[in-house]
Amino acid sequence: MTATNPSASPPIDPMLAKVAEEIPSGDGFLFEPKWDGFRALVFSNKDGIYIQSRDKKPLNRYFPELERALADALPKGCVLDGEIVIAGEKGLDFDALQNRIHPAPTRVALMAKKTPASFVAFDLLCAGGKSTMNLPQAERRVRLERFLSAARPPLHLTPMTRDRAVAQDWLDRFEGAGLDGVMAKPEALAYMPAKRAMFKIKHVRTADCVVAGFRFYKDREDAVGSLLLGLYDELGVMQHVGSTSTFTMEQRVALLQELAPLRKDALKGHPWANWGDPQAHEENRLPGARSRWTGGKDLRWEALRPERA
Repeated sequence: MTATNPSASPPIDPMLAKVAEEIPSGDGFLFEPKWDGFRALVFSNKDGIYIQSRDKKPLNRYFPELERALADALPKGCVLDGEIVIAGEKGLDFDALQNRIHPAPTRVALMAKKTPASFVAFDLLCAGGKSTMNLPQAERRVRLERFLSAARPPLHLTPMTRDRAVAQDWLDRFEGAGLDGVMAKPEALAYMPAKRAMFKIKHVRTADCVVAGFRFYKDREDAVGSLLLGLYDELGVMQHVGSTSTFTMEQRVALLQELAPLRKDALKGHPWANWGDPQAHEENRLPGARSRWTGGKDLRWEALRPERA
């Protein structure tokens, strides 16, 4: 397959993955850990280091220590794809990572010293000013290993195996350490910006959640974009645990109609009433705060009386 965008200048849409229920069998796959961090592309050019988020926004201001370290470590004319992570005492600390998305530079600088970030590289999109995106995944991996042969923290090369049994062991053993699953990449695959050309096998956990609110679909007010989910903790406080948004357009429209009765006076006594104020989003993390998915996006949400699970 041929990449649709041979450019090695920002922005570049990252290649994406589709969910697979199990690790694929057979030959022809490279397996890697799926890190629980912020997806990022790192560009090193004559202007310095540019760190791009998954949705093509700049991340430099939130990770100043990483920008400095990568400027020292990387030659000009290269582009790396990878994940920004923060290591804690018990593994990767995603909460510490989310806390970096903060409007105050002094706060970010303090957290950069207290909980410094690392960059785990898993693909090489450009080297020596020449794009490698049309090369097969296996060849890009060989070049990436050579390119990062002398890398030192906070720059890391992600592990890789062709052995399915090893990949299964990663999936089984390392969930608690911050791995989000396993990636399976066809070894003949070119880098396909914005295409779901890889496979991700994630840890599966189920729970019966409260539907406590929703967001509208993009710029439409006749359809649900995502449902905001909550669970009550041992103290009876409803904690935000995530969202779900995999609906057809027909379902999105029908959901808005179905949920209409629960919108009336929904903020009165709502467990998340304090987050109903848009100005609270910057200082309160859930459910209206910025995250790896919401940076730069409209964070307004509509409360629902928490009667539906």
